[in-house]
Amino acid sequence: MKTPLLMPAVIVFALQIANAQSMGFLQAKNSRIVDGQGREVILRGMGLGGWMLQEGYMLGINREGTQHSIKARITDLAGPEDCARFYQLWLQNHMTRADVDLLAKAGFNSVRLPMHYNLFTLPIEQEPVKGENTWLTTGFDLVDNLLSWCKANQMYLILDLHAAPGGQGKDANISDADPSKPSLWEDELNRQKTVALWRKLAQRYAADFWIGGYDLLNEPNWTFEGKDKNGREDSSNKPVWELYQAITRSIREVDTNHMIIIEGNGWGNNYNGFPGPWDSNMVFSFHKYWNPNTPEAIARFLSLREAFHVPLWLGESGENSNEWFRDCVALVEKNHIGWAWWPYKKVNSGSCVLTVKRPDDFKKLTDYWNRGGERPSAEVAHKALFELVENLKASNCRYNTNVVQALIPRD
Repeated sequence: MKTPLLMPAVIVFALQIANAQSMGFLQAKNSRIVDGQGREVILRGMGLGGWMLQEGYMLGINREGTQHSIKARITDLAGPEDCARFYQLWLQNHMTRADVDLLAKAGFNSVRLPMHYNLFTLPIEQEPVKGENTWLTTGFDLVDNLLSWCKANQMYLILDLHAAPGGQGKDANISDADPSKPSLWEDELNRQKTVALWRKLAQRYAADFWIGGYDLLNEPNWTFEGKDKNGREDSSNKPVWELYQAITRSIREVDTNHMIIIEGNGWGNNYNGFPGPWDSNMVFSFHKYWNPNTPEAIARFLSLREAFHVPLWLGESGENSNEWFRDCVALVEKNHIGWAWWPYKKVNSGSCVLTVKRPDDFKKLTDYWNRGGERPSAEVAHKALFELVENLKASNCRYNTNVVQALIPRD
């Protein structure tokens, strides 16, 4: 007697499965990103800055904003056990199924995941056997969970290596680089580990079409020619292209399905010396902050697309006013360019989708770290840290409707 009542739900579920399967892998085709049916896809995404990799400014820390320096200061005030528990809860609470559900309901169709390599493998200095790779479960488990939530919402997940072994630039905060240790560009073992990590990820997710693509390296910023230290003026960028080619070869040994997304030097935008596409399924990413929303501002990237017939993707933008957000999105979408905004959550800021409330005691910590003065007690530090990670939960954050409306206008 119950079977007829269940039939509609079964049919709906089957149709959802069929619809999802028909979408297929995202592909680069004729200077556009398309789905499995050849239909153009404009990615409207959110970058999960601050989750796997903290940057001090998102917490209100203005001095020494690398994650490893933040950890050292937390350990100094609260002790190693509280620090370890804080980071466990940070990873647990910052991104949950509720967050992905919220983004899907708001109209986003994709997520860009900034990954810290040290959640997946050990630093080269800590490897028991030099040149080998110890694999850690934490990072892979986090990606698996996020992917399952994205699948449930039919959203694409784009993997982004945000902190590469050794760090990929002079801007240490964005990659948790430690200047006292060899960078990605100064040690071959760091580059080998980077290639091995991408192969491991590609092997794990090769058959999953809800993985939208592989963003190989976030914002390399390093001069190989003794010019601007962040690589904005380099003319060839040869080491960047060579590393990308090595990563691509390694990925293609185990995965021929997913888009390869590359970024130029100089925080992603210096494509000087680009040797031409080495793969038939590539995308150019550029980043756009604090410049005019005019055709001239993106002209060099449009020229790049025209010259090589490779799609464009605005992999990062944000940190501005809602009016600027609206104009930027209109500009790039008019030119068939999808985007991923930055960031999703931030402490005490209204320029993101969710505002994390800053506990009063946490301000005492940041004031001490930023300006010195009276040292907070271990008890104050404990209270501040664990209130903050509780406030990370989506249900405890303030939803900024105006930001979402600026990015994805609703009539």
